Amino acid sequence: MKASEVIKKILAEHGEITEVYWVACGGSLIDLYPSHFMLTVESAKTSSGWHTAKEFLVATPKKLGKHSLVVMCSHSGNTKEAVDSAILAHERGAAVVTLTDNAGSKADDPRFITWVYPWGDGVPTAEVPLGICPMLVAELLRAQEGFDKYDALVKGIAQMDDIIAKAKVKVNAELGEKFADLCEKNKFFYILGSGANFSQTYGFAICSLMEMQWQNCCYIHSGEYFHGPFECTEPGVFYFLQMGSSSARVMDERALAFLKTHTDQLMVLDALEYGMGEVDEGVRAYLEPALFYAMNVELRAARGKRFDHSPEIRRYMGIEQY
Repeated sequence: MKASEVIKKILAEHGEITEVYWVACGGSLIDLYPSHFMLTVESAKTSSGWHTAKEFLVATPKKLGKHSLVVMCSHSGNTKEAVDSAILAHERGAAVVTLTDNAGSKADDPRFITWVYPWGDGVPTAEVPLGICPMLVAELLRAQEGFDKYDALVKGIAQMDDIIAKAKVKVNAELGEKFADLCEKNKFFYILGSGANFSQTYGFAICSLMEMQWQNCCYIHSGEYFHGPFECTEPGVFYFLQMGSSSARVMDERALAFLKTHTDQLMVLDALEYGMGEVDEGVRAYLEPALFYAMNVELRAARGKRFDHSPEIRRYMGIEQY
């Protein structure tokens, strides 16, 4: 399936798309945020909304209708509130694209345009949601209002696999054991980031660490850090800072300057030190979340090995009724 073909079909059936809603839960919702961020920044005509699926159902936007596009992602394809959101959107007359790893699942329904993606080690960035969704945005922008960064985005997505492969080696050599050490010393810590990367700040906390490692932690936006949370900063408190490489970096740099002088436990993962400088500056913001996700997976594995805690273990998810 190609993003250009998807957008062509949608526009032929729905005319103009005036708003896009990105709907999912957990890690799937996290993967949609960079594209929501991209559309918000780059479009003068199309608005964007990012919704956890249950909230989309109970607080449905009134604008949802014929000129809406809903992109729903469910890795399993069977997350009830996510599938129900896609059904609701279809009933309201919206175009619906569902993304899933599971062919034949409830998300793979003829009422929707279903994009079944592969998953696992070695799958190219272009073939997973963090690569698919930016291209859906790029094709929509190009069709409706023009997008002069289109070629740079296509090239950047193609560059990400090599960047990530090299970055995995580097992060394991430089940060893996240090991160595991700091997790042993700290039962709780803070994770900071900004821009489109805030999706991975959030994701590292709620998915990689809280869900998969049972590690207590908190995510903080680097810009919001100075509007309350920095009062908790002191020696002995661990902070993990994800430094972006695009316009939002100024917020991360401000946080870094303060953290350097107010805590003695600080780890920094800087996208510019891990290869993002190779990507056109105009599109880095929309692609570097893929880098941070890959680095978070490596750090999660380092912690899991130290604590003998497989990322596959769950206490409640899929076990208890909730």
